[in-house]
Amino acid sequence: MSHYETSLDAVFSRIEAVRALTNEHQIIKLVAVSKSVEPHHVEAMYRAGQRAFGENKVQELSRKNVALSTLPIEWHFIGRLQKNKINQLIDLNPFLVHSCDSLALAMELDKRLHVKEKTLPVLLQVNSAKEESKAGVLPEMAVETYLAIQETCPNLQLRGLMSIGAHTEDTTIIQDSFETTYRLYESLHKHGAKVCSMGMSNDFELAVRCGSNMLRLGGVLFS
Repeated sequence: MSHYETSLDAVFSRIEAVRALTNEHQIIKLVAVSKSVEPHHVEAMYRAGQRAFGENKVQELSRKNVALSTLPIEWHFIGRLQKNKINQLIDLNPFLVHSCDSLALAMELDKRLHVKEKTLPVLLQVNSAKEESKAGVLPEMAVETYLAIQETCPNLQLRGLMSIGAHTEDTTIIQDSFETTYRLYESLHKHGAKVCSMGMSNDFELAVRCGSNMLRLGGVLFS
């Protein structure tokens, strides 16, 4: 068994342990965050069975996409998107963009997609912890913004919500931020929300307990 197979197995065991206690019917998707590793590590992880990988910079996604073009990798974009990188990102055809963080960005994306005659699956990023350092819409604006994007951006396929857990050691505060996102996600079910992307290497078990169905894990997989 390779190092990466062992690593994946260990993470899946941890996910399963929590899932079994909370919601055994929950299907949880794992996105391996490859932003800090070179393409040969991504390939090794792919050979170990992982298929979805996440990058947070458009130029890095582009570089790895070229380097690994022979593999049918499912690429996710998870970082803050600058407007001058939108066209480049669209041309990379990512499987899912997790970080649509405002109506303004959604409208800009939609405009460029319209010109290119393309559509793009996205998640609305929610700043559930209300931290100034984080992007995303505030929780009280999330439903309104989600519906506004659905209404005004026909080239965007809204799939659900993404959030980053509160940046603190206090698990009650982190849990509160996850629960806030999950409540919003539940209220958007009837509007087609299917993905609740929350949980990173340091808090993914708590995220699963709070209802996450998509995890973004880097260090715990690649270290």
